[in-house]
Amino acid sequence: MNSHLRRATLLVALSLGPTLGASGQTTPTAASGPAAAQGAARTVTEAPVAPEAGASAPVAAPISLSARKVYEQARSQLVQIRTVLKGRASQTSVGSGFFVSAQGHIITNFHVVSEAALKPERHDLVYVTADGREAPVQILQLDVLHDLALLKAGDVAPKPFDALPFRAEARVLAQGERIYSLGNPLDVGFAVTEGTYNGLVRRSFYPQIFFGGALSGGMSGGPALDEAGQVIGVNVARRVDGEQVSFLVPASFAMALLATGRNAAPISAPAYGIVTDQLMQHQAALTTRFVAQGWKPATHPRYKVPVPIDTFMRCWGSSEPSRTGGLDLERSDCVMDTRIFVGDYTTGAISLRHESYEGGKLGAMRFAARYAASFRNEAFTRLRAEYQTKPQCHEDYVEQGGLPLRAVVCLRAYKKLSQLYDLSVLVATLDQSTAGVQGRFDAQGLSFPNAQKLAAHYLGAYGWAR
Repeated sequence: MNSHLRRATLLVALSLGPTLGASGQTTPTAASGPAAAQGAARTVTEAPVAPEAGASAPVAAPISLSARKVYEQARSQLVQIRTVLKGRASQTSVGSGFFVSAQGHIITNFHVVSEAALKPERHDLVYVTADGREAPVQILQLDVLHDLALLKAGDVAPKPFDALPFRAEARVLAQGERIYSLGNPLDVGFAVTEGTYNGLVRRSFYPQIFFGGALSGGMSGGPALDEAGQVIGVNVARRVDGEQVSFLVPASFAMALLATGRNAAPISAPAYGIVTDQLMQHQAALTTRFVAQGWKPATHPRYKVPVPIDTFMRCWGSSEPSRTGGLDLERSDCVMDTRIFVGDYTTGAISLRHESYEGGKLGAMRFAARYAASFRNEAFTRLRAEYQTKPQCHEDYVEQGGLPLRAVVCLRAYKKLSQLYDLSVLVATLDQSTAGVQGRFDAQGLSFPNAQKLAAHYLGAYGWAR
């Protein structure tokens, strides 16, 4: 089977560093190096880069008075979050954050502080204000599923910290309202980007706000404000295959994190246990919802082939008729946009695909060779050996409602996320000599019982079309 996805959601996190982190939540995917978001959103920047000698000055986009006002009111509450090597001044990544209490509590993204959370023996965190003041910061609590972290300033301010207020949940935003995203893009200075509120993202497993504006690397964890200067969301990710398509974590999750973690003791040990506990909650909810949603009807003229309902996944189809009278191919790919960022990789997603082969013009022998080769070319290793064990696979020939199938089930255990596994199931129908269907099911970050449950659910969906 051809294992690449023809159309995939391309999401990147907005922190900067050698290894960058998105449910997003949409979960942000890993990226390397800073990359400016494309688009024509209007941006006010505190520390613009000077043009090269001899170059003409760029013509600035018009900036609204509302954007200027929002930025000036929020400037003192904004911070840059830097991850630095312990005992050294060198930074390894940067993101943004904002004060949410007079006691010095700060909200940012989990992926902004993940190095310090998972490897505290090697990394420290500091915050830097818009006027250049720098001080240490501690992690109090994490919400990995929504890519949030609650921090607290480690210094004692001469007066209470100036905090941004949250917009009341009862005051619902209308589609098209102006909102303003703030942060430190590309580590060049604090800035505000003006855009629009476009409701919640469709098919996201966890709620995310669709922000019609351009976000850049380094803005992760910064606030998105309404025209009154109240927090409505937290910057988290952007699409790299489109312009002004960005995503925010709804402010309600940040409010809940502050409420539960305000008085928590700082996290000093590696947070793998916390991450694992939250992933266990995620995989339980994901398994329940996936099984409950069922399958689409009439997915193949001869067989029942499992294709999920488009509640939190999206499916794409394609057709490749042979140009030389050989093997005709039809394909379906179904993927989740949501990925859970857990440090050096993402997990917590489900994907399915199937390919329908028609090779009557090849003859039985040539078709069998091509069909078997397609089944054998699948890989079951997703992460490097430092993160996961080798695949443990079992192959068998089974019947599902009288339909003969060849099936392979593989599990890989996570080395630092105890009792969590990646599951892969590969299936091929065997009832025809010159035609058939091959399918693959992948689910990441499952408990062993739920891996068994989803494997049985997927295999049980095959059968004869009625």
